[in-house]
Parts: sequence; structure tokens; C-alpha cells
Amino acid sequence: MFMSLDLKALVRTIPDYPKKGILFRDITTLIEHPEGFRQSVEEIANRYRGQGITHVAGIEARGFIFGAGVAIALGVGFIPVRKKGKLPGETIGQNYALEYGVDTIEIHADVLDDRHVVLLVDDLIATGGTAIAAAGLLRRTGAVVKGAAFVIDLPALGGAAKLAAEGVAVSALMAFDGH
Repeated sequence: MFMSLDLKALVRTIPDYPKKGILFRDITTLIEHPEGFRQSVEEIANRYRGQGITHVAGIEARGFIFGAGVAIALGVGFIPVRKKGKLPGETIGQNYALEYGVDTIEIHADVLDDRHVVLLVDDLIATGGTAIAAAGLLRRTGAVVKGAAFVIDLPALGGAAKLAAEGVAVSALMAFDGH
């Protein structure tokens, strides 16, 4: 057992990045802190122990960092949810709307089926578009999406509520007001 840290204090806020008026919540300061990184991964994993999770799916790119750690902690496989064209072999994809246009995420076509239970992991949920698309993509394989876990929720942007409305149980280690 390790001493519990204030994880929120380990997240740096950078004003006006990537554009004026945005408060960017930077998790690199959290993952650079060995005890903070370990605690964040363990806290997510502990919420899902004993729930039949067979795989953790992490959304590119920062979701890979936390998702891989959670998969190791739970003793299950890791599925990278990648941008279109980044995975070799046969893939299935899901389109989702961006502020100006459409993007596509993909997973390997042969990794999941109706025997699998998946936990979706990412560093942050804002408007929820990518997470909703990822949950839909995972469900198309027949797998059950047990939940979605995030390090940070930005509740003012509504993404967690939208994902919950899609029937996905959402958890976050911390929330920040604003954008």
C-alpha cells in the first residue's frame, strides 16, 4: 500500500493552449510523477476488478498510456483504438464528427467478439465524440462495453453525460471546471 496523493494537484493547467481561452489540462506532469502515475492506474483498475473485464481498450494517444497500465494491473489484454490507417491487417472503423469535418478510428477486426467484456480508457473526456465513437466501434464486434474510465472529466463540456446516455457507465478520477 502506498500513501494516497492528491492526483489533481499533479495535473498542470496551461492557459491559452492550444488557443486563446482554453485551459489545457496537462497530464504529463502526472505521468512523470512515479507514485502519482502508479496511483492513477491502480485507482482505475481497482474500480473494475472482479467485473469480468477481458480487455482494456485505450484511445490514441494518451489513452494508450493509462489503458496499457490498467490492462497490466487487471491482467488482461490491451486493444489500441487508433486513427484510420495506423493498424496493420484487417480493421473495422467508426466515423465520428469533429468540429470541422469527420475522422475515423479503428481496431483490429479479429480481436473481439461476444465473449469479451471491455473497459474503455482515455486520459480525458471533453465533448465525448471520440469516446462515443470508440464505444460504438467496440460494441459492433459483439463485445460488452462494461464502462469507460477517464483520468479527467470536463463536465461543462458534457461528454461524460453524452456517453452515459449511450448506456456506458462513466468514471473519472477527477473533474475540472471550465474548458
